[in-house]
Amino acid sequence: MTKIEAARQEYKDWCSAIGIDTLEKVNEVVDSGNAIELINLCEARQERKYAEAADQIFWRRKSCGIVMMSGPSSSGKTSSSLRIAQQCRVLGITPKVIELDNYFKPREETPKDENGEYDFEALGAMNVDLLNENLNDLLAGREVIIPKFDFKEGRSIMDPSRTMRLESNDILFMEGIHALNPALTYNVDQKRIFHVYISALSALPGGEKVHNSTTDKRLIRRIVRDNRVRGISPEDNILRWPSVRRGETFNIFPFEENADVVFNSSTLYDMPLLKYYAEPLLYGISESSPAYPKASSLLEFLKKVSALKPSEIAAVPPTSIMREFIGGQTL
Repeated sequence: MTKIEAARQEYKDWCSAIGIDTLEKVNEVVDSGNAIELINLCEARQERKYAEAADQIFWRRKSCGIVMMSGPSSSGKTSSSLRIAQQCRVLGITPKVIELDNYFKPREETPKDENGEYDFEALGAMNVDLLNENLNDLLAGREVIIPKFDFKEGRSIMDPSRTMRLESNDILFMEGIHALNPALTYNVDQKRIFHVYISALSALPGGEKVHNSTTDKRLIRRIVRDNRVRGISPEDNILRWPSVRRGETFNIFPFEENADVVFNSSTLYDMPLLKYYAEPLLYGISESSPAYPKASSLLEFLKKVSALKPSEIAAVPPTSIMREFIGGQTL
């Protein structure tokens, strides 16, 4: 059994233990007015999982100084990394964050894809030599200047005020698409790195395609979030999705088994929650659009889902991973 399969099985066993192991039972809970209880239960489980990940980091803190997190698009990597970091603080560990986006190569050295466009998702777009040099210096207790990448100018700025040093209780946190790829940290002792893989895995049996599909669930999350904060229309998001998937297939999925912890960011209430936001957006895609067939398939599934009411949505905690997509997060 792979680590991903084990994580999915663990989630399936939990769903069975609480007696909500089919989409029909999820709908029964929502329709009976018990959605807030379900939200609270799912959030309690998530909190426990964050704490378990932090516990493992704590017990390995003497041998590892770096936590690397990766996962496919819209898995909730940002929220999960913040929550795990918070649990580490509870245990007396101080997380320090290095943003991998600051380690891009100069624009003129960026590789291009088959269409002649800059491929910023390729590992070759990263200045891995500088990253490895900085990481080894930090692990050795030396002070380094963390670069700041200017995306407008396409180059790194070395600002002397951006210095970092790891103290005895500090640990580095880094999150990015290549974080589980050992080639990113080719010159760093891999025993010094703790790897976390985050994905929205589900385990409801039967034909509930979207609820049981990490791919379509993440697409719906992305549609809701990007329409709200990134100015990307649902239509554009659907049309971009195949390209996103190709990048995941090449850069993320081959390395998921390198994870020390697989964190499942799925919740039983996420589709009832997302339906409230996603359904109107998908209905807005016209029949003449090339995105219409995919939108229709998503809508066909959402018809089977009981949506949360606004009063129930208000009960979703501001620290919830789902707030990353619907808004109102306070992490």
